[in-house]
Amino acid sequence: MNKTIIILAYAFVLWILCGVTMAAGRAALGLKTALIVHAVAAPVWAGLISWNYFKKNKNAKAFPTALIFLGVVVVMDAGLVAPVFEKSYAMFRSVVGIWLPFGLIFLATYLVGLAIGRTHGQAR
Repeated sequence: MNKTIIILAYAFVLWILCGVTMAAGRAALGLKTALIVHAVAAPVWAGLISWNYFKKNKNAKAFPTALIFLGVVVVMDAGLVAPVFEKSYAMFRSVVGIWLPFGLIFLATYLVGLAIGRTHGQAR
């Protein structure tokens, strides 16, 4: 139970950072530029958050962790952002706005997990 809460908390922080990046970028730069900034920032945030997570949780596996991080982001976007904040699921039609960041979040988390696992001599 405790491990579940911890990984969900890390994933939630990732979602918050991505949301703040998007909201601040949209307000300061406009939607199109904010989408690009978010697509670049999302894997950076994922890399930083997952680096911290894997360093503190040395037995964590890369693939399941990447799935959980991505799953939390997808669920929060689909369950809260789209229906409550955007009042539309149109955001899911955007490759740059949603699908690219989703893929890069998964990839960054997975690669960091592999890298950390190698430094600890673990199979991932």
